[in-house]
Amino acid sequence: MKDQNIEDPERSSLSRRRLVKYAGLGATLVAASPLATGNAAWAEENPELASENRGNSRNRVWRAGDHHVHSEYSGEFDTSTNPPKFHKGADAVYPIVTNAIMAKYFGLSWAMCTDHGGPTHSKVNLEQAYPDLLRSRVLVPEVLQFWGMEFDAPALDHHTLMIPHHSDEAQQLFELESRFAKHDAFPADPGRDTEAKMVEFLKAAKGMRQKPLVIAHHASRSAPGLGVYGQDTPREFRNGNNAAPEIYVGFEGAPGHQAGPLNGGARGGYGNHPTYGGFDQMTARVGGLWDSLLGEGRRWWITATSDSHVHWTRGGSDFWPGEYSKTHVLARQDYADIMDGLRNGRIWVGTGDLITSLDVTASTQGRQATTGETLTVSRRNRTDVDIEIRFRPLEGKNANGDHPEVRRVDLITGQITGPSGNLDADTNPTTKVVARFGPRDWRRSGREYVIRHTLRDVQGDFYARVRGTSTDEAEPLADGKESPWEDLWFYSNPVFVQYR
Repeated sequence: MKDQNIEDPERSSLSRRRLVKYAGLGATLVAASPLATGNAAWAEENPELASENRGNSRNRVWRAGDHHVHSEYSGEFDTSTNPPKFHKGADAVYPIVTNAIMAKYFGLSWAMCTDHGGPTHSKVNLEQAYPDLLRSRVLVPEVLQFWGMEFDAPALDHHTLMIPHHSDEAQQLFELESRFAKHDAFPADPGRDTEAKMVEFLKAAKGMRQKPLVIAHHASRSAPGLGVYGQDTPREFRNGNNAAPEIYVGFEGAPGHQAGPLNGGARGGYGNHPTYGGFDQMTARVGGLWDSLLGEGRRWWITATSDSHVHWTRGGSDFWPGEYSKTHVLARQDYADIMDGLRNGRIWVGTGDLITSLDVTASTQGRQATTGETLTVSRRNRTDVDIEIRFRPLEGKNANGDHPEVRRVDLITGQITGPSGNLDADTNPTTKVVARFGPRDWRRSGREYVIRHTLRDVQGDFYARVRGTSTDEAEPLADGKESPWEDLWFYSNPVFVQYR
């Protein structure tokens, strides 16, 4: 049987008219320029990425993407009938291909539709949404489009469930959603909404030959205060990561819905307790929950997404995929390698295109490690560790027509002390900003800026991570109604240092 996921060249020769028919609004917005052009500013900024999208992809480069995007298949169910009847477009309104077109326009190399579940939604995904994804892959081949969903995680808020690209991807998602999504059963089954069921799901995913990825969405959106958690708790993250560390790998550092203030709403949709510089409190607070997890040595990563439902210009609270937030993965233009990068933390995230690349390297005695990797330091040799930070500023203008500038870069370190006996722990008191750098502290090297700093006399395991901002805030402040374009940040994932 022919693999339906292998794009047929004959099917790819579709007319602009058919493209507009499938894409709707998104195609209308970009029809004035050839689709092959994409975002011209992005291409000028990233010629090596643009040139590799279709050609030689042997070398890994930073590839921007978004793993949390909604389509018209985030709909509603009429449960007065049996089986329930599905109606498209009730919550999100754009066809899958529209999102892909806009993702391409705003410089993304990969994306993923993550539609809401519901009673018998697993059949909707299999029979209706998946064929549209296959069509979108043909129409917009420049964007790698993953299959998956916004998983109704038992006992938790929503999560990305990303399925590897393979011939049985549709059936794999159907199996997981139909067995474990808490809202898929009809009639409703309260037994689906337990932490034990979530752990069972993760163990089942771990046992699959094609291993999916699971990433928590808007983790503190239901939290009523700072350090007070809602649906997602530190204990649940630890238990899930313990059950399947290569499957359950992180949470959104910067949630979607960042355009909320442009229509009078809360940034990120965080109506109970705000985001900080657009980032979830679990990430933004130095020495907070993210640092607590890293301090145990967990490989727990952060991402940034659009959570696009309805664009803010049409009354929604969202930007298009890639318009404001980007998750950059060091990978080839290849489904498996991008997923490998997400699984192993070769990730940095940013908003507003404040920068276009970020490399963090730890080195000693001729050895080095970069983001997501581990550097081993020998007790017998010199115990200084050199940190190099390289970033490329945006040379043109971002999607808002601005030319943002980096005001400061922070180097943050924390000790790794091993697993905590307290599953509810949410602090790492050893984590601190060890150095702050301004424009006078970095030097130009080609199109990049370079910062170097030495950590002296290392005596134990630790991690190092980096953040930067367009503001002069020493720490990100709680967000109000200010424009998100005036408050830009970027964060790296950590480099680990092992002292042996």
